[in-house]
Amino acid sequence: MRNWKKALSVTAAVAMAAAAVAPVSVFAEDETFKIGVIGPMTGDYAQYGLGVYNAAKIAADEINAAGGMNGYQVEILDAGDDQGDPEKALNAYNDLLDKGMQMLCGTVTSGACIAVGAEAAETTFLFTPSGSAVDCITAGSNEFRMCFTDPAQGTKSAQYISEKGLATKVATLYDSAADYNVGVHDSFIEGAAEYGLEVVADEAYTTDSNTDFSVQLSKIKESGAELLFLPNYYSDNALILQQAADAGLDITVFGVDGMDGILNVENFDTSLAEGVMLLTPFSATSEDEATVNFVTAYKEANNGEIPNQFAADAYDVIYAIKLAAEDAGITPDMSNEDISAALSASMLNIELDGLTGTAKWTEDGECDKAPKAVVIKDGAYEMMD
Repeated sequence: MRNWKKALSVTAAVAMAAAAVAPVSVFAEDETFKIGVIGPMTGDYAQYGLGVYNAAKIAADEINAAGGMNGYQVEILDAGDDQGDPEKALNAYNDLLDKGMQMLCGTVTSGACIAVGAEAAETTFLFTPSGSAVDCITAGSNEFRMCFTDPAQGTKSAQYISEKGLATKVATLYDSAADYNVGVHDSFIEGAAEYGLEVVADEAYTTDSNTDFSVQLSKIKESGAELLFLPNYYSDNALILQQAADAGLDITVFGVDGMDGILNVENFDTSLAEGVMLLTPFSATSEDEATVNFVTAYKEANNGEIPNQFAADAYDVIYAIKLAAEDAGITPDMSNEDISAALSASMLNIELDGLTGTAKWTEDGECDKAPKAVVIKDGAYEMMD
């Protein structure tokens, strides 16, 4: 259970202290709020980490241009590259603390987030844009997330497939050695039973055997499945789609947030992803003003690159931190522990109208927002009804 009494008492103390000083700032003009970002900036999942880091900088620039956070500028520190590895994530966390980090946007992948969460518990405010394993935010009352959990993604996918009439007979192909993939897969299997879907093929591979899927795809083809559920990261899914096409497997494909990034895989024929659907809260082709402005800013800052869901989640994280910071009245001279407690209490008071939906947060740090799905058409994402 989260220690809200501690958080509220600290917040009350901060409020009383604020009331006791003059309204004119007593802090140096160059004092800033320092936010760290940790994620895979290199390696197989670099699209995720770079998207988060680049979007966090855009959000901070916008906030600074509009007057800052509680009148102070926001600095996004140089990103910590963990390559998706928990030990490297811990090293990055400690390095960012040495550089003055007061809040963390991250980490990006679940295993790394769990490791850093144990270190940050009750000391440094942690807000992961994309760490979807249940245990990512269970270590302390100061940990929050923007995305859905792995189980929620699997269950919501089964519900969406059933309610939209996309298929009745489904197959799965997943990495049984990866926590993320297993968590989504297992909840999808449970959800399929709940929502009347028949799982006619349930195939697995491991991280050490993710180059040849011919045996699994042959079984799926023979099963009569109408839809293939792929709860894997985009790098594996790109190869699966290629081999499925080579095997003549014509089947509807549905993925989750790990699929996001498949259109940017080097040497991947994006036509193979035509019609692929995935559960994601963001489409860069949406025409609402907020999305258009964000995509324009992101492309201008990153050589025309189109932002993915991870980038949108991170952008929303920074703005949610701003709302909580203003609700709490924090200042840069406060200790990490006091900032963390104050932000944690204020997270329950805010509502963010963000790129990824209208979001509120519960006492366990989970994000409450509606699920969305996109379909890939002509090499771009389009939101589905």
